[in-house]
Amino acid sequence: MAEVLHLRGVFLPDEVERDAWVVGGRLSFARPAAPAQTVARSGWVLPGLVDAHCHIGLAPEGHYPDPQHQRAQALLDRGAGALLLRDAGSPVDNRYVQGQEDLPRLIRAARHIARPHRYMRDLGVEVEPAELVREVEIQAAAGDGWVKIVGDWIDRDVGDLAPLWPDDVLAAAVGRAHQLGARVATHVFGEDALPGLIAAGVDSIEHGTGLTDDLLAAAASAGCVVVPTLINIDNFPSFALAGERKFPRYAAHMRALYAGNRDRVRNAWDAGLAVYTGTDAGGSLPHGLVRDEIRALVGAGIPQPDVLAQASWRAREWLGLPGLQEGAPADLVVYAADPRTDLATLYAPVLTVLRGHPVE
Repeated sequence: MAEVLHLRGVFLPDEVERDAWVVGGRLSFARPAAPAQTVARSGWVLPGLVDAHCHIGLAPEGHYPDPQHQRAQALLDRGAGALLLRDAGSPVDNRYVQGQEDLPRLIRAARHIARPHRYMRDLGVEVEPAELVREVEIQAAAGDGWVKIVGDWIDRDVGDLAPLWPDDVLAAAVGRAHQLGARVATHVFGEDALPGLIAAGVDSIEHGTGLTDDLLAAAASAGCVVVPTLINIDNFPSFALAGERKFPRYAAHMRALYAGNRDRVRNAWDAGLAVYTGTDAGGSLPHGLVRDEIRALVGAGIPQPDVLAQASWRAREWLGLPGLQEGAPADLVVYAADPRTDLATLYAPVLTVLRGHPVE
């Protein structure tokens, strides 16, 4: 393969058909002196897709600390066009992926922070409220600018979803994360934990099925974004069934959250909240499903061009990476048609380039 690559296509979001070259792993729109190998002569060129909520090293059947399984998961994501991943908490060290030139870029949130017996077993670090700020400091140092706090889970005494943390503790913990230069993502299904999380200043609401209309203005004003993981929310009926014998109130609540989830994510978008694509792969779902999440967001009523923008260049900007501009890392996917109008084309990429190299 020639060191310099050449491609031509319609570049998004500019919608300009142009020639581009990849030199030293970076994009250039100026013809270089060196000879180049043409890898695409036409098509629609997007920055790589983003799975903004996944878990490398976590799978429905268990945890995978070994590099081979982590590599297999990341390759599934790459094959779907997701060239940037935000790991939203993993019980294993997955920094191996970051050292591999042929695997997607990975931004890590280190481990979930939860309370004892108030989250899935062995998944997060479990602390009491008095220890939350200190644990945020530890996980902020271990991650890549993100901390993951579990906002609600089943309270066995209540028999339903309930907040994990007092509001003042949350405010101190989120404030400390921000002092350290980290942003805070929070797992939250129900309604009751959201006012305290929003008031504390969390940066991203993961799932957010409890975002009722009366909370949207406050969330938008606080600058919260939403990563709804709709294809995982589709598992809520099975979660409800599994918990129904012990927690019938929880089961009914989960079914109600499931029934309204598409309306709520559309209302969040209409209220001005940014909505990004995240699959929650590694929990109940396998990796490589970012295109299915895109389809689900379109099905929820968010305009298709906006969903594609949020899943590509806008998500990359949100996570601190550039799109297709002069000198940017060459992480891109070429499609035969414009995916903003033809979602089917996402399933048949013409060319994927990661860190300046074409990949399968």
